Amino acid sequence: MGRNARKRISYVLPLANSAGGHRLGVNGLAVDPLDSILYSGGRDGVICAWDLHLDLQPPQSEERDPFADSNAPAYKPPPTQFRQQVQAHTHWINDIVLAQNNQALVSASSDITVKLWRPAAQDNVPPQTIGLHTDYVKRVASPGPNETWVASGGLDHKINLWDLNGAGQKLQIAVGDDENTAKGSVYALAANSSIIASGGPESIVRIWDTRTAKRITKFVGHTDNVRDVLITQDGDTIMTASSDQTVKVWSMTAGRCMYTLTMHNDSVWSLYSDDPQLSVFYSSDRSGIVAKSDVRGCAEMDEGVSVAVCQEHEGVNKITCAGGYIWTATSSSSINRWNDVETAADVALPESYKWHRASVGTARTRIPSPPSTSPPTNGVVPKIPFKALLRMSNTAPFPLFSANDAETTTAHSIASTRKPSEALTVADTGLVVPCRALPDFSIEGQNGLIKHVLLNDRRRVLTLDTAGEVTLWDLLQCAPIKAFGKRHLEDVVPEVNTRETVAHWCAVDTRTGSLTCVLEENYCFDAEMYADELHLEEKIEFREDQRINLGKWILRYLFSNLIDEEIKRDEDFRTALLKEKATSTQRSNAPTSIQIPEAPINGWKDAVSGPTSGSTIRATNGFHLPVTTPGLSIGLATPGIPPSSAGHGAQQPTTLPTTAEEDAGLSRTQTQKSQAKESGDYFSAATSGENGKTEPSTESSSDAANENPQSPATEDAPGQAKKAKGMFSKKFNMSFNMKKFGSGNAAAETARPAAVDEKSEDSDSRSVKTDEKVIEDNFYGVIQKLRQEYEDQVSLGGATVNSQIAPSLPNETPVLKPPCSTTILIQEDRPDSGGVADLFEGKVGSLGQQADLIEKVAPIWLADVLLRNQIPLKDIVKVSFILEPYQNLLPSISSDGYIPLLVPSDKVVRSANTTQSNNRLNANRMLRARKILAYVAERIEPPPEKDDPDQIRPEEYLELYCNNQLISPLMTLASIRAHVWRGGGDVLLYYKANGRKEIKQLSTPGTPPPAPGSTGVSEGKASSDAGRSSQQSSRGIIEGRAI
Repeated sequence: MGRNARKRISYVLPLANSAGGHRLGVNGLAVDPLDSILYSGGRDGVICAWDLHLDLQPPQSEERDPFADSNAPAYKPPPTQFRQQVQAHTHWINDIVLAQNNQALVSASSDITVKLWRPAAQDNVPPQTIGLHTDYVKRVASPGPNETWVASGGLDHKINLWDLNGAGQKLQIAVGDDENTAKGSVYALAANSSIIASGGPESIVRIWDTRTAKRITKFVGHTDNVRDVLITQDGDTIMTASSDQTVKVWSMTAGRCMYTLTMHNDSVWSLYSDDPQLSVFYSSDRSGIVAKSDVRGCAEMDEGVSVAVCQEHEGVNKITCAGGYIWTATSSSSINRWNDVETAADVALPESYKWHRASVGTARTRIPSPPSTSPPTNGVVPKIPFKALLRMSNTAPFPLFSANDAETTTAHSIASTRKPSEALTVADTGLVVPCRALPDFSIEGQNGLIKHVLLNDRRRVLTLDTAGEVTLWDLLQCAPIKAFGKRHLEDVVPEVNTRETVAHWCAVDTRTGSLTCVLEENYCFDAEMYADELHLEEKIEFREDQRINLGKWILRYLFSNLIDEEIKRDEDFRTALLKEKATSTQRSNAPTSIQIPEAPINGWKDAVSGPTSGSTIRATNGFHLPVTTPGLSIGLATPGIPPSSAGHGAQQPTTLPTTAEEDAGLSRTQTQKSQAKESGDYFSAATSGENGKTEPSTESSSDAANENPQSPATEDAPGQAKKAKGMFSKKFNMSFNMKKFGSGNAAAETARPAAVDEKSEDSDSRSVKTDEKVIEDNFYGVIQKLRQEYEDQVSLGGATVNSQIAPSLPNETPVLKPPCSTTILIQEDRPDSGGVADLFEGKVGSLGQQADLIEKVAPIWLADVLLRNQIPLKDIVKVSFILEPYQNLLPSISSDGYIPLLVPSDKVVRSANTTQSNNRLNANRMLRARKILAYVAERIEPPPEKDDPDQIRPEEYLELYCNNQLISPLMTLASIRAHVWRGGGDVLLYYKANGRKEIKQLSTPGTPPPAPGSTGVSEGKASSDAGRSSQQSSRGIIEGRAI
């Protein structure tokens, strides 16, 4: 696992119908005849096991009548029942195969993994990854029941041999390196103990040595993609199926193609045979035809019989056979079972045909030969329908030609007068009637999602399933919220969509038939929503215009069980730590007291009266350090240099606010009643600490600069002397408050020392302690750092250790209750492997029991969010806009009055003392229109003389327009740009009064009021000027720092 590999969290919303079975098409089939179990692998990433309740053992030599028809009315085989299923992959399963005497099931998937599942194992372990490709894995092949490896091939031009006992890769064959070809994707694969046969889009069949990975030979002859391949038991014959509509038989001894079989009229997709010499084989094509071909006892293969057994409604991806039954897999979620056809029977010829096929193939000897005396069990000898016959090849003598005159033509005249070329004419060439019109039994699948539309609010998704049902889902509730029945998806979208613009925070897909939401660190915390838009069952008081981070919100409750488990473990650790300390201090023969040498406050003390372990005692310089705090004297030797960042959590953990408006004390002064009720505003900046982490401010920047910073542990140590302040405390405060209070105040700070040591791994005091400790680069690494803090607090004499785990509270992230069956995936991007590897899979309800595994594979950023309520910092996305009065009916907010937009700036005549126009503004994209109106009111009206609780709000007497459309007060800047402005450049907004209130204008139009207040925009002045103004005023008008 690479240190810098990106990890992501995915969660899969459970579908309402939990019945067993596939939800999308089926690509792989395998039968265990001993236990009568059918295994299927689907495009939903699921492997299903089905109890067939059939006797699939091969019959003994003469015990079974070859003419017996299991489809007779008197015979009804038992139905197939669902046994179990497992979500093996997160993408399509392309192929499955049984190995190790049917005890191991190996699957190949488009999630680039090869997995091994032992369904009969007692430990019930889920499928384990035994191999990893760098692109989609298309095929997997087993060399035989007694071998301990399987081969897999895919679109990465590689064939890999994987050990089934967990030893990893045994061998790799670079198909793409053969003859320096640029291609080499593997779409067909077969193996025995000594050779591997592969095929792909190059139309070339390659044979490889399983011991040396060298190519033995290659066969050229197909003209399209090779889709499937079979190998005889002795390895001398290779059979291939291709999209060129042919099946070719190749001889390893002769080194060439021996037969080209043309029983199909469409792309041949699948082959199957359990005959060691491939004398009886099955093939299926894109049109749905399943053909059974029998060449037993034939001198030439094209003398055999090929029969159309059945026809599906769509292409057959895979076929398998056992015990007189055929199972077919298609793009449907259902699997059909068909009765097999006995190809040893006679052909049912029309009345005009009296010619037995032995008249043409006299040398043909059937093995086993049809019994002539014993009658069949049902009393009727089934024959092969004439119209079900398929031509084996262009030289095949069957089926017979159609007679021109059926009444006068005799079998003898047909045989004697027709030319050999005429004998090849096929009757009703395009009309093939399969032997089986309907399946014997159908294993019904479920309905899966096949299409989706993410709505503008990015919280709801419309989906369409295989039954045509349209459903609306909530990504936060992880459940469907409304069903629309069978309708066109495009017709429903306008009914439920809104004019909102929310930042991209999750990726949604339905490739496995379920709704999957993917969260990545670099964007999952970008989206917010206003708390007053929620419809919660439990009433929670929110601040005005409070916003909720969607990514943090959903993660908090998807992993709520894990958080509970970590809180419990944290408490146990702290309890054990304190107990260990108490035990260590109560050792036997411990002295009742310790004589502390006196420390004079002036000058140096001679070494004679001091401890013998040191020759020089450093000066105390008038500072009395608490004798109960060991190790502080070491800090006195270290200058107050702020420690460098040690990555995540390298300093005292702080709770990251959702939004800056949570800081109730950001601005102590208000200008209007509309701001007086607010606990904060959108535009005040949270202060950055030394490591760039945001710290919640409690005072405005101007007020805070005059106050002394308080240590987080000050209240816990009331007994400390006020003079116990040294360079250690300065160093502590500098590491957290350097930027907040300015470099000029660093020497004057007199904050009390904290009861915790610093977390920087680069500091001198820490480097010795952490030499033997390696902080892991995962979820557990954050826990390690927290525990190191606890140990430091105890080593510094702390009598109690408070938990540093602080998950977000319901007033910041309201309680969600995702279904316990919601699947959680932790995945890792593998850029070198061309895909994503699954590191963990679990359910929401069981994450607490899997905490150990999650700690190993989950990323650091997830631990910061869950345990410390910290999200990665990112630059704020702003929207630039221009505010102008509508038709100049109201004063301009610009300092020099209204300036028409169409007049170039160099043509405007101004007084020499007039500054540039500042009606070009920018603000957070989530800023609501009512904040802009409050900003306007603040600049065109004088401040109120007294507070009036019934005072009308600015959005009630002012209106905002864009492109001649009235803007709702709750509409955000991002939504205005996307749905109203619909263009680039600055958004042009006009404000006007609606007449509900008489506006008292300022004496000097456009001059901002002297009393500072809280607003929501940044004026478009030079960045240096904006920076200075933000430092000199407690107003929320800042450049580039608005929240």
